[in-house]
Amino acid sequence: MKPLTPIGPGLRVVLGTAFFVVFVGLWAAATFGGLVSPTFLADPLTMLRSGWTLLTQMNFGHDIGMTVWRVVGGFVIAAVIALPLGIMMGAYKPVEAFFEPFVSFSRYLPASAFIPLLILWAGIGEAQKLALIFIGSFFNLVLMIAVTVGNTRRDLVEAAYTLGVKDASLIRRVLVPGAAPEIAEHLRMALGWAWTYIIVAELIGASSGIGHMITDSQALLATDQIIFGIIVIGVIGLLSDLGFKRLNQRLFPWAQLAR
Repeated sequence: MKPLTPIGPGLRVVLGTAFFVVFVGLWAAATFGGLVSPTFLADPLTMLRSGWTLLTQMNFGHDIGMTVWRVVGGFVIAAVIALPLGIMMGAYKPVEAFFEPFVSFSRYLPASAFIPLLILWAGIGEAQKLALIFIGSFFNLVLMIAVTVGNTRRDLVEAAYTLGVKDASLIRRVLVPGAAPEIAEHLRMALGWAWTYIIVAELIGASSGIGHMITDSQALLATDQIIFGIIVIGVIGLLSDLGFKRLNQRLFPWAQLAR
């Protein structure tokens, strides 16, 4: 094992799986061995049985669908607005100078602090939840896209101007294609942030969703259901991340070879 030395995909899968095996083993040892009270931490088998009950008898599939819809909806809205704004900020310094102070200020504001205002402005329906995920994802995404576009290699820009490319064509043919692989990675990260905000969005005023189920389970001290809900979010988030990564590899194979 040497620093920065790549490993094969098979070994990567084995090592990644090994961590989860060790983690579940320690969890089982702590709960079945009586080191932790079931009131505070349910054992893996009880968690699985409760999860099956949630899925087959308590319409938890609908809650999962609502949560996925909210995450994807908020993320797509943030991406659709952040992409053109970030590209313009990266390409044109006056636009960056106008927007960057506000964007930098806003990205440090905790999205959860906006919940009271969002409830006043949008009620407790879907708009409030989408808006919270939007706020949690948008500002960081804009800034990262702007930095990526602004860091385009100057030799490529000068070569394009030498060949007679106009400003609009420079953005379309040089800046955006050159930054596209890294922008795609930024979008993948932003989708992860959206998943972290969904529980906060569903804790207040929600009648469905995984966060709603977790809140109800907390009142009943049902740690088995809480853990199952958390694991479901993690699994869906991991699958979406892997799907995003695979899509990026197919769209931008040259970026993978350059790493």
